Amino acid sequence: MIIETNSYPRAAVIGNPSDGYFGKTIAFVFSNFKATVQLYQTPELEIKPERLDVTHFISIKELVEDVNHAGYYGGMRLIKGVIKVFYEYSLKNNIKLANKNFTIRYSSNIPLRLGLAGSSAIISACLKAICLFYEVYIPAPFFANLVLSVETNELGISAGLQDRVAQAYEKPVFMDFNKKTMEEQGYGNYKALNNYNFPPFYIAFRKNLSEGTEILHNSLKARFNIGEQKVLDAMNRWGQITENLKLHSKMETNNPCII
Repeated sequence: MIIETNSYPRAAVIGNPSDGYFGKTIAFVFSNFKATVQLYQTPELEIKPERLDVTHFISIKELVEDVNHAGYYGGMRLIKGVIKVFYEYSLKNNIKLANKNFTIRYSSNIPLRLGLAGSSAIISACLKAICLFYEVYIPAPFFANLVLSVETNELGISAGLQDRVAQAYEKPVFMDFNKKTMEEQGYGNYKALNNYNFPPFYIAFRKNLSEGTEILHNSLKARFNIGEQKVLDAMNRWGQITENLKLHSKMETNNPCII
């Protein structure tokens, strides 16, 4: 039997990127693109490479074009990371896994390096498939935490939680990452929103202006950690605007929004 799971790109409505700085955001996933994982039982554990994991090129020019398009890394490290995190989660929570192995392969048509959470979509789809294979249930808030930990703890990628929360719930979500709440329960306060209350959205992007999210987030995290007032004020302001939108707007306008 082949297990097939999907996960989808994320669009941030408001509050981005305060999710990584104890702020508040609203985000949702959309199904125009997707990351797909297939997993089936085999005698040994094997990760099948995807087209972004190629190591053979017909020329230097092709290699450079590949790096410009996809960066220096494909998805193999993401898959290895999520398998490791899932195993450690199972040990920590005394979950006995069945003594069986699998082969896993992934594919994704989510546009790269555009802030659409393509990497976390691959991780989320992979974690869903592994959970189904071993018959392990992980509640959505903890699922999102595990996906984030693959990127931040295992791979050293600066990222916030909202992408993973939206992908865990697969519906619009209001997220409050209050510091005290995060420290006490390990995750934020999440409220699923009725998608029928949202106006139509258009997701627009330009590939020739793309860059890795680490270019912005790594420097922003450093500025936040040293207490740069401009950054702290911005995070607070974005949180206020998000809260006001949740409290005072039903999002029932017929006018489409542009992201």
